[in-house]
Amino acid sequence: MQTFTPREIVSELDRYIVGQDKAKRAVAIALRNRWRRMRVPEDLRDEIAPKNIIMIGPTGVGKTEIARRLAKLSQAPFLKVEASKFTEVGYVGRDVESMIRDLVELAVNMVRAEEMEKVKVKAEELAEEKILDILLPKRRTPEGRPDSGFAPPDPDMGGIEAAEAGGFDLVEDETRTPQLGSGDENSYEKTREKLKKLLREGKLDDRQLELETRERNIPMVEIFSASGIEEMDINIKDMFGNLFPGKTKKKKVKVKEAQNIIAAEEAQRLVDMDKVVGLAVKKVEESGIIFLDEIDKIAGRESAHGPDVSREGVQRDILPIVEGSSINTKYGIVKTDHILFIAAGAFHVSKPSDLIPELQGRFPLRVELDSLDKDDFVKILTEPKNALITQYIALMDTETVSLQFKEDAIDEIARMAAQVNERSENIGARRLHTILEKLLDEISFKAPELMKKKIKIDRDYVQERLKDIIEDQDLSKYIL
Repeated sequence: MQTFTPREIVSELDRYIVGQDKAKRAVAIALRNRWRRMRVPEDLRDEIAPKNIIMIGPTGVGKTEIARRLAKLSQAPFLKVEASKFTEVGYVGRDVESMIRDLVELAVNMVRAEEMEKVKVKAEELAEEKILDILLPKRRTPEGRPDSGFAPPDPDMGGIEAAEAGGFDLVEDETRTPQLGSGDENSYEKTREKLKKLLREGKLDDRQLELETRERNIPMVEIFSASGIEEMDINIKDMFGNLFPGKTKKKKVKVKEAQNIIAAEEAQRLVDMDKVVGLAVKKVEESGIIFLDEIDKIAGRESAHGPDVSREGVQRDILPIVEGSSINTKYGIVKTDHILFIAAGAFHVSKPSDLIPELQGRFPLRVELDSLDKDDFVKILTEPKNALITQYIALMDTETVSLQFKEDAIDEIARMAAQVNERSENIGARRLHTILEKLLDEISFKAPELMKKKIKIDRDYVQERLKDIIEDQDLSKYIL
């Protein structure tokens, strides 16, 4: 994992998120404190708890993006979950502990992918050898023992004769004769090496061969349990996996596709899953990040009208997880003591002090995010690495349509976004998405017919396309 100073973390976040310096500083310090904690004496390490953060600000100002980019930067397991989900009763309702199980599952997938990348070269080598075995199999005796001679090439299997029919000179003339089955081991190895050369050069990529793949047919069973249906789903698969042996089926695929399929299977075999699970659990416990969105929806002690669980009840369920507890998952016990929790909410109706005192105490850092104005929108459209204007230009470029946004057009788009946000619900930077989609609707639809054309977007074009919607306040509420 790469180590960043707080200043470097803020600088990296600046590449994707406009403004919100206070929030960036807070998360940068929180991330650096994790690095510091791992370097203090071991007897003190367990006593240092993460400083959880509450981000306060309207929708669309960058709360989620800050947390998501922070996790990506630190290569940490990251889960976003809406706190309001835990207030729903019935089938759609979720157990609060499920967020820890979900985070562990994400971490296992992350570590597995990293471990598979480490064995990628070895897996590709094994896949290559298996492909060669299919293309050029050795002959077997009637008793099933390998023979030193060649098996008769099967053109349907993409064997030697098929390769030679395509004009590839695999071996010398004498090996084209029936002497192939004569038991000459040296000749077999020679032919195999030439076939390997063709395979590596990609000259056999489009040839068909028959590949045997394994299928696992496990009956679908749904069982509700205290630990959650997602846990039982896996347990049922484990229980019945051996009772329903995998079936195999043969299918014809191209050599290149077969290599990828076999390489993936070999990589799975080479990866030690016990090691993966151990690393994943440690990663969750030491560097996991959970983003609790919409926490303002559970603030307050009065239950909302309708089929909702008490808001205070949800807070009390979340409290032990944030405080630090041991959660049972299918990968073993996971401790939540050092998972970083970043909560976020608009807090239009409620306020952070409406949370129960115990939960407030577990979120010592409060950061207020600023609402976005016209100047911020101009920056969002142009400055970040993944700026919206850059995205739309790249999308149209795939159709060989060249989009050019003039400065006055960008200024007008930002002005309109700020104006609509003031007049109706303020949805922050998300308003830019709706305006740009409406603005480029005609071009996006006709793009395949406008190939190799240059289209300039200026202030006049923006005003012409959006004039009616902006002027009609009632219409803008529905369209933008």
